[in-house]
Amino acid sequence: MRARWLALVMLQVTPFAAHGRLAAQTAPDTTDVQFMQGMIAHHAQALAMVALIPDRTTRPELQAIGLRIKISQQDEIAFMQRWLKDRHQVVPTIDANNVAHMPAMSMPGMQMADGVMMMPGMMTPAQMTALAAAHGAAFDRLFLEGMIRHHEGALTMVKNLLATTGAAQAPEVFTFASDADADQRAEIKRMRSVLDAISSSSLR
Repeated sequence: MRARWLALVMLQVTPFAAHGRLAAQTAPDTTDVQFMQGMIAHHAQALAMVALIPDRTTRPELQAIGLRIKISQQDEIAFMQRWLKDRHQVVPTIDANNVAHMPAMSMPGMQMADGVMMMPGMMTPAQMTALAAAHGAAFDRLFLEGMIRHHEGALTMVKNLLATTGAAQAPEVFTFASDADADQRAEIKRMRSVLDAISSSSLR
């Protein structure tokens, strides 16, 4: 009789205990959440930069780079927003000017510039103004130099994430960060090649 009673109690309690363990396992790590929120803002500025390309340069290499960045980072922003929403976290929104509106937060590598807290590698408001005012060869150089720094900043964000104890343990976070790292490195290589070609042609 006692054995049967214990079995019944276990049947009643175990599902709730398992649910509690599952909830603990799926609760997002704070660093993961901040990484996703910060990377949305980072990607949004990249979209603002590539939006300048059509009216300021006719160089086909930059147009191709801009299109790749636009497609990939729009898709990644959508993924990060869904990830945050599914976990009931604050989701930064992006306005028509590709400016992200996000919660007050602190991440490794963040710094103040022109009164704005920015992720690593991001252009300051003054630098964005200078980029928007440039055309032709001057724009090409400013864009490539700025976007290379921007991508290097993303690599720093991934490095900081992976170096934080307990972060990026969720498979989807680790996979996203790893893929972003690989994509940004490949894009940096392409942009440096174009920048080197521009520098070489200007010396002739």
